[in-house]
Amino acid sequence: MANSAQARKRARQADKRHLHNQSRRSTMRTHVKRVVSLIDEGNKEGAAEAFKSAVPVIDRSANEGLVHKNKAARHKSRLNAQIKAL
Repeated sequence: MANSAQARKRARQADKRHLHNQSRRSTMRTHVKRVVSLIDEGNKEGAAEAFKSAVPVIDRSANEGLVHKNKAARHKSRLNAQIKAL
Protein backbone atom coordinates (compact mmCIF):
# COMPACT_ATOMS: atom_id res chain seq x y z
CA MET A 1 0.00 0.00 0.00
CA ALA A 2 1.28 3.45 -0.91
CA ASN A 3 2.07 5.52 2.16
CA SER A 4 3.33 8.81 0.79
CA ALA A 5 1.42 11.26 -1.36
CA GLN A 6 3.91 10.73 -4.16
CA ALA A 7 3.47 6.96 -4.04
CA ARG A 8 -0.33 7.30 -4.03
CA LYS A 9 -0.18 9.55 -7.09
CA ARG A 10 2.16 7.14 -8.90
CA ALA A 11 -0.23 4.29 -8.12
CA ARG A 12 -3.14 6.30 -9.57
CA GLN A 13 -1.13 7.11 -12.66
CA ALA A 14 -0.09 3.49 -13.08
CA ASP A 15 -3.73 2.34 -12.92
CA LYS A 16 -4.79 4.97 -15.45
CA ARG A 17 -1.93 4.12 -17.82
CA HIS A 18 -2.63 0.39 -17.45
CA LEU A 19 -6.22 0.86 -18.62
CA HIS A 20 -5.09 3.02 -21.53
CA ASN A 21 -2.42 0.51 -22.60
CA GLN A 22 -4.87 -2.35 -22.25
CA SER A 23 -7.29 -0.60 -24.59
CA ARG A 24 -4.61 0.15 -27.18
CA ARG A 25 -3.28 -3.42 -27.05
CA SER A 26 -6.81 -4.76 -27.53
CA THR A 27 -7.30 -2.51 -30.55
CA MET A 28 -4.11 -3.81 -32.11
CA ARG A 29 -5.09 -7.43 -31.50
CA THR A 30 -8.54 -6.81 -32.99
CA HIS A 31 -7.01 -5.44 -36.20
CA VAL A 32 -4.65 -8.41 -36.47
CA LYS A 33 -7.49 -10.89 -35.86
CA ARG A 34 -9.59 -9.18 -38.54
CA VAL A 35 -6.82 -9.75 -41.09
CA VAL A 36 -6.33 -13.36 -39.96
CA SER A 37 -10.04 -14.15 -40.24
CA LEU A 38 -10.16 -12.76 -43.79
CA ILE A 39 -7.09 -14.81 -44.71
CA ASP A 40 -8.76 -17.93 -43.32
CA GLU A 41 -11.84 -17.20 -45.45
CA GLY A 42 -9.61 -16.88 -48.51
CA ASN A 43 -10.66 -13.27 -49.16
CA LYS A 44 -7.44 -11.83 -50.57
CA GLU A 45 -8.78 -8.36 -51.41
CA GLY A 46 -10.50 -7.96 -48.04
CA ALA A 47 -7.43 -9.20 -46.22
CA ALA A 48 -5.22 -6.75 -48.12
CA GLU A 49 -7.50 -3.84 -47.20
CA ALA A 50 -7.65 -4.92 -43.56
CA PHE A 51 -3.86 -5.28 -43.56
CA LYS A 52 -3.46 -1.72 -44.85
CA SER A 53 -5.57 -0.44 -41.96
CA ALA A 54 -3.80 -2.70 -39.44
CA VAL A 55 -0.24 -1.63 -40.27
CA PRO A 56 -0.47 1.89 -38.80
CA VAL A 57 -2.11 0.51 -35.65
CA ILE A 58 0.67 -2.06 -35.24
CA ASP A 59 3.36 0.57 -35.85
CA ARG A 60 1.77 2.94 -33.33
CA SER A 61 1.69 0.17 -30.73
CA ALA A 62 5.40 -0.40 -31.25
CA ASN A 63 6.20 3.31 -31.05
CA GLU A 64 4.23 3.65 -27.82
CA GLY A 65 6.06 0.70 -26.31
CA LEU A 66 3.02 -1.56 -26.02
CA VAL A 67 4.76 -4.26 -28.03
CA HIS A 68 8.39 -4.63 -28.99
CA LYS A 69 9.34 -3.26 -32.41
CA ASN A 70 10.50 -6.70 -33.54
CA LYS A 71 7.16 -8.24 -32.58
CA ALA A 72 5.37 -5.57 -34.60
CA ALA A 73 7.63 -6.24 -37.57
CA ARG A 74 7.06 -9.98 -37.21
CA HIS A 75 3.27 -9.52 -37.22
CA LYS A 76 3.40 -7.35 -40.33
CA SER A 77 5.77 -9.69 -42.15
CA ARG A 78 3.82 -12.84 -41.42
CA LEU A 79 0.45 -11.33 -42.28
CA ASN A 80 1.80 -9.92 -45.54
CA ALA A 81 3.35 -13.27 -46.46
CA GLN A 82 0.06 -15.05 -45.79
CA ILE A 83 -1.83 -12.55 -47.95
CA LYS A 84 0.65 -12.99 -50.81
CA ALA A 85 0.32 -16.78 -50.53
CA LEU A 86 -3.44 -16.64 -51.18
